[in-house]
Amino acid sequence: MTVLTRPSPDLADRATQTPDVPALLPTVGAGESVPLVGGRRAGYVHLDNAASAPALARVAAHVTEVLPAYASVHRGAGYLSQLCTGLYEQARETVGRFVHARPDDVVVLTRNTTDALNLLASAVPGEVVVLDVEHHANLLPWTSASGRPARVVRSAPTLAGTEASLAAELAHRPAALLAVTGASNVTGEVPDLRRLVRLAHAHGARVVVDAAQLLPHRGFDLAALDADYVAFSGHKAYAPFGAGALVGRRDWLDAAEPHQAGGGAVRRVGVSDGTTATDWATSPERHEGGTPNVLGALALAEALRVLEATGLDRVRHHEAALHRRLVDGLRARGLEPLRLWDDPSDVVGVVSFTVPGWRAAQVAAYLSAEHGVGVRDGRFCAHPLLARLGVDDGAVRASLGVGSSSADVDRLLAALDALLRDGPRWTYASDGATCRPSPDDRDLPTWAGATGLHTLAPATTPCAPTIPAGAEQ
Repeated sequence: MTVLTRPSPDLADRATQTPDVPALLPTVGAGESVPLVGGRRAGYVHLDNAASAPALARVAAHVTEVLPAYASVHRGAGYLSQLCTGLYEQARETVGRFVHARPDDVVVLTRNTTDALNLLASAVPGEVVVLDVEHHANLLPWTSASGRPARVVRSAPTLAGTEASLAAELAHRPAALLAVTGASNVTGEVPDLRRLVRLAHAHGARVVVDAAQLLPHRGFDLAALDADYVAFSGHKAYAPFGAGALVGRRDWLDAAEPHQAGGGAVRRVGVSDGTTATDWATSPERHEGGTPNVLGALALAEALRVLEATGLDRVRHHEAALHRRLVDGLRARGLEPLRLWDDPSDVVGVVSFTVPGWRAAQVAAYLSAEHGVGVRDGRFCAHPLLARLGVDDGAVRASLGVGSSSADVDRLLAALDALLRDGPRWTYASDGATCRPSPDDRDLPTWAGATGLHTLAPATTPCAPTIPAGAEQ
């Protein structure tokens, strides 16, 4: 039996009175028509920016413009090689400038945040302290690289209590590094990074900030925060071309083994008596062995230039209006967003929730198949955090970006209304990992080389809604 919720009149009125908010910047694929089950079509609503944001139109145009001149960098004498080398190093400078790197900081271009944090993990000369609410990218590397388990501190119900727990742990036993999230990829909550940096430094520890979710929404200022390192991904900052960055203090990185040994990471290699003698380069080259992702770096730099030119205050205002509309709309339907702390000072446009009576996987599949609304479901690579919140079965996450509009939020809310009122109109089945419409008659585009999504994997087990405790069977 589906549990229906009664909207709160005050919140419903507030949601409808919120001014319309257009998209702030054009993105590739905005409004793209997608098939729905039953032969219908709709404009796509992209509310999965926290996973991967669509490319900014200007980023795609920049890559298309540069592509004819693409050539290998750093070691070519040809005109195009030298041109690309200059553009690549200019991109590095742009990345450093955007995060306000200090003159002696180093910018290492990586694949993504996970790659950047694994690189730093191999360089940390001691133990690492983390909270239990981190994304796996900021939890798992500290153990796998060092062989020592990270010291995981349990988050308290408040930020103040969480800071006190961290202070007690750092005072109990010194650590080399405190690794913290800049913004939760589940709830969007932003800790007081300035206080956390001061706390860590007072106990002799450095700080790395996982800014994968924070940077596209707020930017980042290494110098002002006095943080030691920041890691982030291009694909969450409207440059989905496979580049990210680690920016911060040079000494640990210059002392570490190369992240990927190979050409470009060395000054000189010799062979004597069957062994190699290697003189490794300093950072960043030391950790960028092999041919780098030139186009990804240029795309990332262009995205940061566009965000900077647009103004981070405008980005914040745009997002705040949409976030308020979304949260008010969910609460009007009796759906309370998940939260970690009672006292967050800031929150970015990431909202996770559950729908009583329905599994998160089925809600997400329904939103996509019957309404063309793309969200994320599951545990969002943050299993300990979801366990803390009591939603081991997963949640639904809607995440906003510069290409989002009030019309997108309204489409999601209207789709949830239909689910709560009538339930799905289609049947759904599980393939063991997720939930999909069954049968799935949505066609793929001709360039995808298949005739329907049903060809991807069989889905045979019915996706049954959950039955709340005490409900009539």
